[in-house]
Amino acid sequence: MERILSLAALTVLELSPPRMVTCARDAGYSHLGLRLIPATATEPAYDTIGDTPLIRETLACLADTGIEVLDVEILRLQPDTNVGDFQSVLETAARLGARNALVAGNDADEARLSDNLAALCDVATPFAIAPCLEPMPWTDARNFAQGARIVANAARPNIGLLIDAIHFDRGGSFATEIASVPPAWLRYIQICDAPAERPTTREGLLHQARSERLLPGDGGLDLKGILRAVPAQTPVSIEIPMATLARTMPAVERARRAAEATRKLLDSL
Repeated sequence: MERILSLAALTVLELSPPRMVTCARDAGYSHLGLRLIPATATEPAYDTIGDTPLIRETLACLADTGIEVLDVEILRLQPDTNVGDFQSVLETAARLGARNALVAGNDADEARLSDNLAALCDVATPFAIAPCLEPMPWTDARNFAQGARIVANAARPNIGLLIDAIHFDRGGSFATEIASVPPAWLRYIQICDAPAERPTTREGLLHQARSERLLPGDGGLDLKGILRAVPAQTPVSIEIPMATLARTMPAVERARRAAEATRKLLDSL
């Protein structure tokens, strides 16, 4: 069985959701991720919640291309979050066929964060969607070990712990830690590469992660170690924003090169 390769929204964030679908098809992917809620105030925002014209256009593109939606982004759990407010997002995600929702933990009260993650899983259950917590070193789920503790405390069957290679490394985590969690939590992973030397400031971490990642094989992350530690058929979301290259190279060509480099990496395992 060939491993699923999914085009993450951040890789081609300049495209609208329907154009992301056709880009995924043209670049040789079977799946993609869609960002229904912007991660920052400076990135493109679209009318993507509910039965909107853009959602109907995206659904038509999915039907025409055969591309499937692996995940949607990004649900932030903050101190004042009411998880019921995500109901319409999850309804839209289910309509698109998504089975995972990426979650960021932005609450320093770890017990409350775990409780809200559990409640979000309960809201997502009727939609057959798994909320997947993504540890990131500048959030309140800083690394793999802390993310695993939060997910364990949430204790829901439809829950995930998302490994993003750059965040995994920058959080100081190691591939040997992955075996400590149930394989069922690892519903998909995000792959990219980056220089082995870690940025020393929060600003440096954010800039590299959001704008200037590398193709697999062009950096120094332990990608083989991560991939060997997760179940063999774990879907791979290719998340490689390259803002400098994007000024001169079209999205579909960047996405194609990212897929080729990832396939080469997978073939080398």
